[in-house]
Amino acid sequence: MKLIPISQVKTVAVIGVGLIGAGWTAWYLSRGFAVRASDADPKREAFLRNFVKDAWPLLKKLGMVENADPSRLTFHTDPVDAARGSDFVQENVFERLDLKQDVLAAIDAVLPPDRVIASSTSSYPPSDLQAKCKHAERVVVGHPFNPPHLIPLVEVVGGKKTDPAAVDWSMKFYDGIGKKAILLKKEIVGHYVNRVQEAIFREMVHCVAEGIVSVEDADIGVAYGPGLRWAFMGPAFTYHMAGGPGGLAYSFDHFGPDMEKNWADLGNPKLTPELMKTFIEGTKSQAHGQSYPELAAWRDRCLVALQGALDQETKKKS
Repeated sequence: MKLIPISQVKTVAVIGVGLIGAGWTAWYLSRGFAVRASDADPKREAFLRNFVKDAWPLLKKLGMVENADPSRLTFHTDPVDAARGSDFVQENVFERLDLKQDVLAAIDAVLPPDRVIASSTSSYPPSDLQAKCKHAERVVVGHPFNPPHLIPLVEVVGGKKTDPAAVDWSMKFYDGIGKKAILLKKEIVGHYVNRVQEAIFREMVHCVAEGIVSVEDADIGVAYGPGLRWAFMGPAFTYHMAGGPGGLAYSFDHFGPDMEKNWADLGNPKLTPELMKTFIEGTKSQAHGQSYPELAAWRDRCLVALQGALDQETKKKS
């Protein structure tokens, strides 16, 4: 399969500009691309331009390319119009399979076959998404994490009809624009990292339901415990470090049997109305009366500060 050289990608189409699409738009603009954004709701243009304006100072702190220009953004209500003339497509429309299939098929019909189309879907396998596409071989999932302009992770996975070359191209493309791409070797509903998040949250819900811990303390326990380590090393490497000089082999030898016992004891809670109310009230309490925009700004400042500190330590390590 012949694909456009990554160095020749100058224009990106971002289809669907909710929070995810807006984040992608800001990131692509900060990396020097022209962005052709699309949303069926014309009111989204004002939202998008304000989002980019507000995100720009933080993106400068993260480091942007010299020719980054927020004015290189055009808005279109028709996704086909946005896709025409683009060198890469990032689709982010509402998480509904039939809608995504139709939008991807319409884009596929007008885009040259050497352009990759990536979906930001958080749950659907790419084989389902590419079902109506004539050139299904260039359709991949490029799943970001919210907010995508500040969190580097992107999960890449191809479908049954995806050419491996498109997957390899996508990995190199995302890594080349400052993302941290990971390859999923097989399709799975929810991809990989969402499933890990849900597994952790399930046990939190179980422990709250059993009266073991409050909602606030459940969050604090993760954020100020393993969460600090997870910011720069994953669970497997954490257990490697826990084994001291013996590494992960030592941890398996000494903690493995207890791990298996604990896994068998993990909860399987049900989200009853009462339990959901407990969590809703618990998170409202943590917000301390702050609005969503105020909380989002705090989250974003923390993400930028954390990455800045980690970048400095990474430079020292190398």
